[in-house]
Amino acid sequence: MDITGLVIFLAIGAVAGWLAGILMKGGGFGLLGNIVVGIIGAVVGGFVFGLLGISAGGLIGSIVTATVGAALLLFIVKIIKKA
Repeated sequence: MDITGLVIFLAIGAVAGWLAGILMKGGGFGLLGNIVVGIIGAVVGGFVFGLLGISAGGLIGSIVTATVGAALLLFIVKIIKKA
């Protein structure tokens, strides 16, 4: 992975983490936390979409997949925090 790919990957993670924080009503963790949540969410979203047989390609598809995964991750974290 070259530097451009890494920057795009981090940007998608940041956008996905920020969008997931908005969707989950204040579930964000700041800029670095949102990037981490977005990156992990991209992996989770890719896994979930793969299980469902959904293929989302391109930049928008990557952002949607990562956002869904990050929102799912924030939901799970919120449940664990309440327990």
